Amino acid sequence: MSKKVLSIEDIQRYIPHRYPFLLVDRVLDYELGQWIRAIKNVTINEAFFAGHWPQRPVMPGVLILEGMAQTSGILAFLTTGDDPSSSKNIFYFAAIDKVRFKRVVEPGDQLLFNVEVMKAKRDVVKVMGQALVDDEVACSAEWLCVRKGPTE
Repeated sequence: MSKKVLSIEDIQRYIPHRYPFLLVDRVLDYELGQWIRAIKNVTINEAFFAGHWPQRPVMPGVLILEGMAQTSGILAFLTTGDDPSSSKNIFYFAAIDKVRFKRVVEPGDQLLFNVEVMKAKRDVVKVMGQALVDDEVACSAEWLCVRKGPTE
């Protein structure tokens, strides 16, 4: 079975985020409705490092969570089959639980986002994920995503 890789151009077709808030660089593989693996290359050129402890640059934890959420959004769009170019739907955070930060993420690190669907019902998806650096957990969490249209 071959891996399903998505480039940055593909990713930008599936989620609306753009620089400086696009936090997924490549999708390495996925199984529709099940799981997805993606990476974020962390560089000193990230806009947040200018103000987040310039003397000791550390990636903000909320942005690690956001990267995992963006990864789950990509899987959600792939799974639903919505055409992102014409869809008005967006997947939003509805809840975040069991968040744990276990390792500092700094320039030069590569985050591997491992995200799995726990449960899906209509427009609500429960997800769990980990962000790893060199096989070491940097962050883990569970969250709910809700699909909403423009007038909801």
